[in-house]
Amino acid sequence: MTTRKQRRTRPSTRKSTPGGPSASHWLYGLHAVHAALENPRREIRRLIATEAVATTLPAATIRPEIVDRRAIDETLRGDAVHQGIAAQVLPLEQPDLETALTAADADAPLLVLDHVTDPHNVGAILRSAAAFGAQGVITTDRHAPPETGALAKAAAGALERVPLVRVANLARALSRIAQAGYWVLGLAADGARGLAEAAPVPRTALVLGAEDTGLRRLTRETCDEIVRLPIRDDVDSLNVSNAAAVGLYELTR
Repeated sequence: MTTRKQRRTRPSTRKSTPGGPSASHWLYGLHAVHAALENPRREIRRLIATEAVATTLPAATIRPEIVDRRAIDETLRGDAVHQGIAAQVLPLEQPDLETALTAADADAPLLVLDHVTDPHNVGAILRSAAAFGAQGVITTDRHAPPETGALAKAAAGALERVPLVRVANLARALSRIAQAGYWVLGLAADGARGLAEAAPVPRTALVLGAEDTGLRRLTRETCDEIVRLPIRDDVDSLNVSNAAAVGLYELTR
């Protein structure tokens, strides 16, 4: 019979930061901006859009400035695929770990990211979390991307719906998550059992490691078990965002 490791009892009460400095930044893309306009928690400073895109916008307290695509290109200063719309916003104020656990759906899985640094991967993971009904994504203050336009674009609106909770000490946060009744499963290619076989209860936290190095040693030791996905032996691993999507499917099917 599998037994849970001894846990530290010190709770995590540190409030999650909004993912970077309080200065505003630009969101872009139809899904990301539409979702931001519909989110009452999102503070929007400026909204720019082409005339064609402006007619598709939901009702909002801020009216769009009508500009051409070149003006949006110049504002964003890069190769951002903006689809004719961008919004200057303040970062969302996200819940701390205790608040997120208190508000959690007992049957929904939780995702935990161990030094996942690519904003496109984090955004895609948020999108999968929204699609499969995960209650939130936990990540670290350091070695994790701040809220940016690239992250929000990859999330396709999920950043406005899925809590992105930041913690200072991941091992301590995992201990607190376990104390809240979650079975903590680390995902790695060397797991002895498959994820579907090892997840004993609906209240499961799935931990995913960095894109290049995987789970850190202390993170692995804090998990209840290390498990693997059912992929072919001649494939080393999946991209972390793909692994998150497959893992959530396994947990919710």
